[in-house]
Amino acid sequence: MVEIQLLDEKKLSEVLDLCNQNMEFDHLSETLLREKIYDDANYDRRLHFTAYGEGQVVGFVSGVMREIGAEKIGYIKLMVVRKEYRRRGIGKELYERLENILYEQGASKIRVYDVPFNYFMPGIDPRYTPALAFFETLGFRRFADTSNLIVDLKQDFDTAGDEERLKAEGIEINRAGYEERDEILHFVDESFPLWRTEVENTYNSLPISLHIARQKGEVKAFSAHNGNNFGTGWFGPMGTHPDLRGKGIGGILLKRCLQDMKEWGLTQSIIPWVGPIRFYAYYVNARVDRVFWRYEKVLKPVH
Repeated sequence: MVEIQLLDEKKLSEVLDLCNQNMEFDHLSETLLREKIYDDANYDRRLHFTAYGEGQVVGFVSGVMREIGAEKIGYIKLMVVRKEYRRRGIGKELYERLENILYEQGASKIRVYDVPFNYFMPGIDPRYTPALAFFETLGFRRFADTSNLIVDLKQDFDTAGDEERLKAEGIEINRAGYEERDEILHFVDESFPLWRTEVENTYNSLPISLHIARQKGEVKAFSAHNGNNFGTGWFGPMGTHPDLRGKGIGGILLKRCLQDMKEWGLTQSIIPWVGPIRFYAYYVNARVDRVFWRYEKVLKPVH
């Protein structure tokens, strides 16, 4: 008999073992698992369940609610069932517990893994084929694809010459300072509001893992790393005001972040949830490493 319970933090090490023993294409540390659950700004203990059977954790689901614009969207952040316990209805029961609460809280839809601000992967890796079948059976439909790129950090990321060229045009590039935090976040809020949390998180790194471009004293672009999945070499987000696009600023800011990671001793960087593959391939020889399928289930129409 399997019993469904709310996640007990004292059992987190068992959940970690469950994930690492049954997710063959991924590995989590306890620090990373805590970041995904407890460090989420919208953490709600009612949205995390474990399944117990024969004295051990045999299933786990982690959920969160986000307000994206005027819409409430529920997300599954992580979900895993022990291999020998699959096809017994455990995953379905875990999911239904989560869906019921998200529905009661006003979610118009539920998506799988592609959680803005704090996520482990931006969708389902289709190599987890049983997961695709599971969610499709529950009424989820694939609506988009995305990918993670990987960058070899054994490259030359020197930008001094390019920065001098831009300086002649009145554009200066620097690492962000503590005294600039509010100004930078105001720029992000106005132009790239979904990325505020990850940009804020860069101030937890030493040195600050955020680089900016200014024109005539105004912040016009930024590039960040280590704002999500801390310590794993994740790049992003980055953004440039439309006024300055096409000048190569993004490429310079990107290389500055990658140089940081190189100096930290990392050998590769992951550029997740990528749209413009060509940009990253051109500037830093990035290549596609993993692809992800994005799934959602509509619960109620948005008015």
